[in-house]
Amino acid sequence: MRLIDQGVYVIKYIAKSKKNSESKVIQTQEKEKKIDVTPKNEIGTTKYIIQASIDASGIVDRPDVVGAIFGQTEGLLGDDLDLRELQKTGRVGRIRVSVSSKGGKSHGTISIPSSLDKIETAVLAASLETIDRVGPCEAKMSVDKIEDVRSSKRVYVVDRAKDLLKDMMDLDVPETQELTEEVKRAVRVRQITKYGTESLPAGPNIADSDAIIVCEGRADVLNLLKYGIKNAIAVEGTSVPKSIAKLSREKTVTAFVDGDRGGDLILRELMEVGEIDYFARAPAGKEVEDLTRKEVFKSLRNKVTAEQALNEIFERSEISRENGDKGAEEQQQLPVPASKPQRRTEKSKTEPSKKRPKQQTKKQVQDESPELEQFKKIIEKLPGTLDAYILDEDKNIKLKVSVRDLVDAMRYTEDVYAVVFDGVITQRLVDIAGERNVHYLVGVKTGNITKKPLHLKVLSFQDIMKEWQSEEE
Repeated sequence: MRLIDQGVYVIKYIAKSKKNSESKVIQTQEKEKKIDVTPKNEIGTTKYIIQASIDASGIVDRPDVVGAIFGQTEGLLGDDLDLRELQKTGRVGRIRVSVSSKGGKSHGTISIPSSLDKIETAVLAASLETIDRVGPCEAKMSVDKIEDVRSSKRVYVVDRAKDLLKDMMDLDVPETQELTEEVKRAVRVRQITKYGTESLPAGPNIADSDAIIVCEGRADVLNLLKYGIKNAIAVEGTSVPKSIAKLSREKTVTAFVDGDRGGDLILRELMEVGEIDYFARAPAGKEVEDLTRKEVFKSLRNKVTAEQALNEIFERSEISRENGDKGAEEQQQLPVPASKPQRRTEKSKTEPSKKRPKQQTKKQVQDESPELEQFKKIIEKLPGTLDAYILDEDKNIKLKVSVRDLVDAMRYTEDVYAVVFDGVITQRLVDIAGERNVHYLVGVKTGNITKKPLHLKVLSFQDIMKEWQSEEE
């Protein structure tokens, strides 16, 4: 019975001893875990890593090397660079030593992480080479390099960025673009509004904007919305609606039309019904609805005044008419075969009818000629220059400007007696001349004038130039 009790006691003692040893091991592991500083934990503060090597004439262990480093550098660099103090403040990390022995000699590597600046780290590294003994053995330490941890991070960042960019490039970009375009298209359609009693297609800012752009159709307005232009409105046909005519009297209007003959017709209609300030045209043969962003803004930048646009249209029509007349004259001068005498008779019949209009023109010229004689010197040098002269009461030139700047020049010039310019006289110019008390408004051709002040004389010198040339001949 006593033996059994002793056996039970021995078993309990062994179990208790095993339990105590296990608890001590656990405590030791936790303690080591607390004081262990791995590269992963130090990476946030470490700037540089000192890499050194050691050669000893005898067999040494890791604690011997660490002790030599602390012992032989103590007080060497002062209190600010003392290794023990630097480790306490966390400015130097745990010293890692790896030593191996072979043939009675030891060789190893040393790694010291540092968060000091470049100069302090270099001084600390140089101090390691002053160590000449490790334990009982002679030893030599040499610094191999000082590694910049941040440069390693930069290399990693660059390599990782390349991988991420490659992944982004491998994505299906066209599908994304299609989704974006679909969303933009839906927004544009939602943004387009209806204006006036005619329900004209227009941008959302048509009522609030001080300047508007008049286009031909709904597709033109949608294309301008696509490029962020929200103050456009469509005519929807060649007949100008009353809503646009009213807007043209209240806002600055730019007519933006296709690059074909229909654009000229719309401009003429707009000039007759409303007050157009500027004129912009799409490239020849293109429509506004098909223009790219660059073409849209280039066309709008190259806009001209409505008067200058009418002059260009008038010059083109004159050139085409002259070419047509020359072709008709050449056909009439061709020799007529003898077998067809009837054509000669027809020609002789038509000749008198051609001279009658000339006689009528001369009669009109005689009526206007006395008043135009006073501006003869200016008129003779004007054709083809697109210039305008503003004269005072003594017929002296006060100001010379381009036709595109004539409207502003008339508004801001005092004591204007006469205006002589190389262009078409429009209702807008007549209205401004009436406001500024101008007596003579002389141009190449008179447009559609519906109202004119009593004191203003509107004269055209196209026919007069022809008459003066015929007189000189």
